[in-house]
Amino acid sequence: MKLKSLLLALAIAPAALVAAERNEVPSCYAQAKISEFRAEPSGRMLTVVVDQTTPLTQDLQRTAWGHIKRFMKPGDKIRLYSFSAYLEGHYTRLQFAGELENPISEDILGSVPMMGARKLDQCLKSQPKVLFQRFGKAFAGTMGKSSSDIPRSEILFSMQSIGEDISKAEGVNEHVILLMSDMLEYSDFGSFYQANGIRDINPATEMAKVEKQNLLADFSGARVYVHGAAFVPTQNKNGYRSGKMIQNLESFWKTYFSKSNADLAGFGNPELTIAVE
Repeated sequence: MKLKSLLLALAIAPAALVAAERNEVPSCYAQAKISEFRAEPSGRMLTVVVDQTTPLTQDLQRTAWGHIKRFMKPGDKIRLYSFSAYLEGHYTRLQFAGELENPISEDILGSVPMMGARKLDQCLKSQPKVLFQRFGKAFAGTMGKSSSDIPRSEILFSMQSIGEDISKAEGVNEHVILLMSDMLEYSDFGSFYQANGIRDINPATEMAKVEKQNLLADFSGARVYVHGAAFVPTQNKNGYRSGKMIQNLESFWKTYFSKSNADLAGFGNPELTIAVE
């Protein structure tokens, strides 16, 4: 197919189809020229979502990186999204998509050409390194562009579109979301900030506003882990966070995710201390 024809085909193809085919990690089966023997994926996908209005500390970034590396196993897929406001360069973006492949199933191993199987085995051993190098570069670049100077985080609009996108991922039946955000300024009509600090909220009242705006999402039964909740930079004088504030914040988001076909499995305020699994 000529380049002009290929570009035209991609331009008119459905967005979900193009996204579903995106994989920035070379296939070991393709390299070994035995794609017909490719093992089925695990069915798990980790979706990492970065709110670029929350400039997390280096320690919190390292903790998140540890969660990501521990989660990924052979057969798993991973995606990285970023969002902040609806401004040029800061709208919702799919920054990375990749996967680790499973080894050949034992029951068909005897049918695979020996040379191909050997090349596959060597490639699969190095595939995690390739994935983490490429994901790490995208992750560092995304975190490096985070800034508290970006006005108005749009968590709800962004998560709605991300939910629609991940629901179309092929071969996935188990979704896990790692959401890195302070979870405080969730749309242009709602914020939990007050004078550069955190205000007390009524979870039920705030949820009624969300439902009135039709901003619930569908996360395909995902387990959601929040990292960075209620994070306020130390230079903010009004950054005090009482236990009641945190409790109300978590209650709001627990209800939101429950109503959006997901389970809030972990709420780090700000550091997520349980395993992402």
